Amino acid sequence: MKDYLRLHFIVLLWGFTAILGKLISVPPVELVFWRTALASLGLLALLVVRRRPWRIPVADVLRLLGVGAIVAAHWIAFFLAARLSSVSVSLAGMATLALWTSLLEPLVLWRKVRGYEVALGLLTMVGLYIVSQAELDQLLGLGVAIISAGLSALFSVLNSKLVQQHPPLRLTLYEMLGACLSIALFFPVYSHYFTAGKGLQLALSGYDWLWLLLLAGVCTVYAFSASVELMKRISAFVVNLTINLEPVYGILLAVGMYTLHVSGFEEEKLSPGFYAGTLIILLSVLIHPVLDRWDKRRLLRRNPVTA
Repeated sequence: MKDYLRLHFIVLLWGFTAILGKLISVPPVELVFWRTALASLGLLALLVVRRRPWRIPVADVLRLLGVGAIVAAHWIAFFLAARLSSVSVSLAGMATLALWTSLLEPLVLWRKVRGYEVALGLLTMVGLYIVSQAELDQLLGLGVAIISAGLSALFSVLNSKLVQQHPPLRLTLYEMLGACLSIALFFPVYSHYFTAGKGLQLALSGYDWLWLLLLAGVCTVYAFSASVELMKRISAFVVNLTINLEPVYGILLAVGMYTLHVSGFEEEKLSPGFYAGTLIILLSVLIHPVLDRWDKRRLLRRNPVTA
């Protein structure tokens, strides 16, 4: 029971990231730079303390740094979506992760398309249509969140192969470094063309350091390392099913911020149509791992050797 409660706490922390992204005053690009820089330092310290090897061949380094650049693009789009719309709408868009994964896995991993994933994808599209019609003034944020979910699915699919070659903590360290370095390389172009003449805004003010330390230290380094440890004792099915609750926890936290009249969360007052559409999306997300497990058992019964 202690492990299950800890797992839900970790998912709650991941649901809290959009809230923290909205509380931090710096723009999304600078925010992700700070997050990945601090997370890299934290992960490196964790590997040193645990006396785990962290050096890998140059070819593998370049591969992981490249995936890290995709992670950076995902997080920038995620935090941008939360600022272009409400946190709840951005999380509804992020809930399309399972749909994106079902589309990308057959292309990247060369596996056949599963019929139930196509059906769930259509159900997700119905939910997205209802959300978009209910919140017409937040369509841009919803669209950016859907793109962010696609980027997240892409690096998740790539990681499903890479994690077989590298321990998760070491893999994440190099991906965080790749994310940080790719943003640093993007800074000159970003500063010249995308800041409306304001330049880089890396200076932190008020409670920014506190929120950033929570985001990088607690929601990234601690949450990830703790989830890896829990996977030794909890089945992957239960872990994945629980992780699918992240948008639920995030939306509940966002509504809670609105209820408490926290500044910046006034737009969390949404129409009933939004919740109806989001419920349909979340239903497809929660059903997916159940059907996936049923499909694997069916294949195992049919052909126990190859399965």
